[in-house]
Amino acid sequence: MAKQTAEHHTRAAEHHGHAQKHHQQAAKHHESGNHEKAAHHAQVAQGHQTQAMHHANEAAKSHTEHHGNKE
Repeated sequence: MAKQTAEHHTRAAEHHGHAQKHHQQAAKHHESGNHEKAAHHAQVAQGHQTQAMHHANEAAKSHTEHHGNKE
């Protein structure tokens, strides 16, 4: 299970990185007036953010299930 948890962390980080790149592209296109491409990259970034959150939540859930909620 630890390997699966680590995989979720890795995938979350990868998706966050992809989202960052698409946000940067969106900003670049927006500044140059190409709003259609900016919107495209913004939507792709949103998809990566959604996937990143899924993997982050799964990793946190796994930690809680295996180590308990120690608040």
